Amino acid sequence: MPATAGFIPGLALGRMFFEEAGRAIVESVVAPGSYAAAFVGKGSDVLGFDTERSTDHDWGPRFQVFLPADGFEEARGRLDDELRRRLPAVFRGFEVGFAEPDPEDHGTQVPARSPEGSVRHKVEITTLPAWLHRHLGVSDASGLTLLDWLTFPEQRLLEVSSGEVFLDPRGSLSAARRALGEYPRDVWLYRMACQWQRLAQAEAFIGRCAEAGDPAGMKIVAGRVVKDVMKLCFLLERRYAPYDKWLGTAFGRLACGPLLLPLASKVLAAAAYEDMEPSLVEMFRALGEMHNRLGVTGLMDPSPRPFFSRPYTVMRSERFANALLRAVESEELRRIPVRMGGVDQLVDNTDFIESPAQYRRLLTLYRGE
Repeated sequence: MPATAGFIPGLALGRMFFEEAGRAIVESVVAPGSYAAAFVGKGSDVLGFDTERSTDHDWGPRFQVFLPADGFEEARGRLDDELRRRLPAVFRGFEVGFAEPDPEDHGTQVPARSPEGSVRHKVEITTLPAWLHRHLGVSDASGLTLLDWLTFPEQRLLEVSSGEVFLDPRGSLSAARRALGEYPRDVWLYRMACQWQRLAQAEAFIGRCAEAGDPAGMKIVAGRVVKDVMKLCFLLERRYAPYDKWLGTAFGRLACGPLLLPLASKVLAAAAYEDMEPSLVEMFRALGEMHNRLGVTGLMDPSPRPFFSRPYTVMRSERFANALLRAVESEELRRIPVRMGGVDQLVDNTDFIESPAQYRRLLTLYRGE
């Protein structure tokens, strides 16, 4: 937390911390051309969403050092010792030592400095294969299969491709980030198809709940549809979506955000279906037009339409799902038993999504085993 000074975004703070305080220490232990340094991975600061509120835990001056695998343990130990001994107690007004919550008592914290006075810093010292494995469950970003891509949560892909690389003389970290920075075309088409399918599964239920006199159910379904629309927009713009806490913030920064965010807000705020439907219809039409601008299928009619003879208007989103699936060339993806999509289109359990050991097990499900 701040000792003095005003708030500095974590990414900018990390860059300054490396250049002004950390680099000389690192290069007193490690040959200058043999390591990479960056500010990447987990954290709202990596994504540029941190505010002064973020400083109350797990936030402060930090960065990552990527060392060669050969001799890693010995080099890691020496570097950690030097950082603990030589890093300043305060940098740019922010404490360098990181306090940690006591797992037995959430009201207390482990002190930021050890009894002998060394800094409990949060400079991560790792290798590129170990870092990739910790985030994605794979040790190499090259040679991934299309099914591998479906097991990676969007949040994890966003984390490994966001932030900033400060130093990478060998280029391996930057190459891995480029390789993971965008879905392969067939995975992109398949995920879009499955996202349209999710809309198809729920879009008619908003009006049906309202017709049945269930306003709470109507708003619950409308919330799901709005979230699915948001996630689809990230795919349409070939961007990774963050997890729920930052979804609305990041959605507002998309090219389509200025048009669609006010419509989504009107849908969520409406108390009655007749107030909600005009914004839904306009939102659906915009999605269809965005799809057509991609040119990945034949032109689709972007007009919303009645759901059979019922008095509410939907997109009939399965039309788009079917067209996109026909555009997928990979037989491997075509053979997936049902339209499951990627892991985070299939599962929203946070503990599962955050465990590579668990979500990588979905490979057998995608293979139909």
